[in-house]
Amino acid sequence: MIDYFVSFGIKDIVDVLCVSLLLFYLYKLMKRTGSLNMFIGILVFIFVWIIVSQVLKMQLLGAVLDKLVDVGVIALIVLFADDIRHFFRDIGTSTRTRKVIHWLSRRHHVKGDVSKWEPVVKACESMSRHKQGALIVIGQSDELHDVMASGEQVNGNINQLLIENIFFKNSPLHDGAMIIVGDRIEAASCILPVSQSEDLPKSFGLRHRSAMGIAEKTNAVAVVVSEETGQISGFHKGSFQRNLTAEDLLRYLVENVR
Repeated sequence: MIDYFVSFGIKDIVDVLCVSLLLFYLYKLMKRTGSLNMFIGILVFIFVWIIVSQVLKMQLLGAVLDKLVDVGVIALIVLFADDIRHFFRDIGTSTRTRKVIHWLSRRHHVKGDVSKWEPVVKACESMSRHKQGALIVIGQSDELHDVMASGEQVNGNINQLLIENIFFKNSPLHDGAMIIVGDRIEAASCILPVSQSEDLPKSFGLRHRSAMGIAEKTNAVAVVVSEETGQISGFHKGSFQRNLTAEDLLRYLVENVR
C-alpha cells in the first residue's frame, strides 16, 4: 500500500481528476433527468463490489457480484438509453471546440440570426401583452422527431401572424407545443415530456413543466408565454430564465439556439 502511494504521480492525479469530473457530470445529468436516486444506488453497489472483490477478497460473493455487474451493464444501457443518448449529444454540443466555432461563426452571422428570430420575439411580445398562452420549442429534427410525430404537421415559414394564429385560444392547434426546426415551423399541438423537477417554482403550470421536460431531455430551447401573467420564460439544458423582455428573449435565442 505504501509503495502504491510512493509511485503515485502526475498521471495518476490527472486520472483521478478525470474520473471525478466524469462522475460529477453524470451526477448533474441524473439530477436533471430525475434519475438521481438510481444513480446513487448504482454508486453504492459499485463501492460494495470493490470492497468485497478487491479489499476483503471474498471469492464466492465476489464472483456473484462480478456476474451481476456483467449483466447489469446491459441492463443499465437499456434503462438509461435516453440519458446515454443525451449524455453523448451534450458532449458534442458543449466542447470548447464547438463553442469556439460557434463564437467565430456567430461573429459573421449574428445579424442573420437576429432577423431570423424577430418574428418569434414579436409574436411572443404580442401574446404576452394579451396574456395569450404559448409554448414554442426550437431545436434539431433528430432530437425532436418523436415529439413532432405527436402533433400536427405545419411546415410553414417562421411568421409572426402564423405563430399568433396557432396559439389563438379558439384555434384547434393552440394546445401543446409548436416545433421550429431551422427556418421552418414544422409542427404544432405537440406533446412534450413533463418535468418532475422540484426546483421549479410552484407558480409554473403545465406549459412551464413541459418546457423544462424537453429542455432536460434534449438540447432544444423552449419559450413559454404564461396565460395567467403574460410573463415570458426561456428553458435550455435543464435551466430557465423568467421575466424576459423582448430584447432579453432575442438575445436568449441568438445565444442558445444551435
